[in-house]
Amino acid sequence: MTVEIGPGEAVCVARGAIHGFENRGGTDATFLAIATPGVFGPTYFHEVADVLAASAAGPPDRAALIEVMRRHGLTPAQPAT
Repeated sequence: MTVEIGPGEAVCVARGAIHGFENRGGTDATFLAIATPGVFGPTYFHEVADVLAASAAGPPDRAALIEVMRRHGLTPAQPAT
């Protein structure tokens, strides 16, 4: 299922649900994800930031992001086709 949202809108994803984020618009997007209870510590976000910073000139290293996710208990899923 695809849920389209726009500026200022929100969506709630149930814990354990497979989900993703895709910007199909023509402008940059920013999103805020809140996980409750707080299950991710600062280390997770520092590691993701390091991967993103290393790819400033292009798309992030997908394999590196997946490794960070797995190390912190997430199970990456393939994007829906």
